[in-house]
Amino acid sequence: MAIDQRIILVSPLRVLARLTELIPTLDFWGAIWYSLVRITAGFLLGTAAGVVLAALSARFRRVEELLAPALLAIKSIPVASFIILALILFSSRNLAVLISFLIVLPVLYTNLLSGIRAADPQLLEMARVFRIPTLRSIRYVYLPQVLPYFRSACGSALGLCWKSGIAAEVIGMPDGSIGEQLQQAKIYLNTPDLFAWTLVIVLVSLVFEKVFLILLKWGERALERM
Repeated sequence: MAIDQRIILVSPLRVLARLTELIPTLDFWGAIWYSLVRITAGFLLGTAAGVVLAALSARFRRVEELLAPALLAIKSIPVASFIILALILFSSRNLAVLISFLIVLPVLYTNLLSGIRAADPQLLEMARVFRIPTLRSIRYVYLPQVLPYFRSACGSALGLCWKSGIAAEVIGMPDGSIGEQLQQAKIYLNTPDLFAWTLVIVLVSLVFEKVFLILLKWGERALERM
């Protein structure tokens, strides 16, 4: 209020006013849909790959040894380096899918592998003694013990994939994305747009996380009833 310069810092009321101007436009909803679809796709692909690779690593020690260097590299290399490398090799259109996938994969893999290895050995021994089929062992022995690890991993990965996916869009600037809107706001020193889109990112990320965790909880209850 003392400086009274919107370029430096804009008031919350001005941000809300700008947001109400953006909401009725098609470009606003198109940008949200564009980013939501790609970041969700990266999250789901990373989750599926993490589940499969964790199961294989728990079963075969050689798979874990082969994956260790690649996963260490993914966790150690900065996201910006991955984004720039991906821009050299691929187009920017689906860059958010790749980056979200790379961020989610090690989180799901590490947590699920820990969950599988923390399974009660007495229950596993009972399943072997009574020759319970593999699918039933997974359903009744592994799933109840691994689900808390899976839920925790998803909670951590959801926020990370949104941050990294939007960062990829800001650098790659694919047409019609939220990242492009942020970059344009920066170029033209449009601080109200910058804060308005940042607020949108936070809200969409929170809604996405809550919806996914609710669906996951419903799935767990359905399994319990079965």
